[in-house]
Amino acid sequence: MPSISTNIILAFTTALLGVLIYRSHLMSSLLCLEGMMLSMFILVSLTTLNLHFSLATVTPIILLVFAACEAAVGLALLVMVSNTYGMDYIQNLNLLQC
Repeated sequence: MPSISTNIILAFTTALLGVLIYRSHLMSSLLCLEGMMLSMFILVSLTTLNLHFSLATVTPIILLVFAACEAAVGLALLVMVSNTYGMDYIQNLNLLQC
């Protein structure tokens, strides 16, 4: 189990570094956020199963609901920005305009 947890934490850290490195493109940032949510889901699921903590069995499902909402909002934002500006390059966008 420790090697699996280490791999999941390493995947989360890699996705977090991806968000920090590729923050100029919205699509890359959204993909890295989805990777973070997936690694968090796997880690929470494995922790719940290994600890036999029956009250926390709902936690992975709640995490998946938040991940789905985050993905929907991110995709809507990506579509809106790409339709308005024609690109997903964040540094060229002036987000302070109405």
